[in-house]
Amino acid sequence: MSKEMLPVIIIYTEVERKIDYYYQMQKITTYHELMVSPHVVTSAKAEFTLNQVLDISYKPFSSEAGILYLHTNQGVFPFNIHSNPQSFINAFRSFK
Repeated sequence: MSKEMLPVIIIYTEVERKIDYYYQMQKITTYHELMVSPHVVTSAKAEFTLNQVLDISYKPFSSEAGILYLHTNQGVFPFNIHSNPQSFINAFRSFK
């Protein structure tokens, strides 16, 4: 398998807010992988073929965080990321 055909993975976070037994709000952060391969883009909750994905865009908020938007024929899916997504975006465009 050549290097260009290897999947590219970026880590994204999800924050869930819960009220505990003592009525205190708890923020639970979980980390997941968003993977692009020559045929699919896969997250923890969904999988899209490359034909279903129209584009990927990125909006930075600071030097450490931003939102990666996956534009699909089913809507736009946002992913909170804390690293530079340029290699992920480049891999998607090369597979597309």
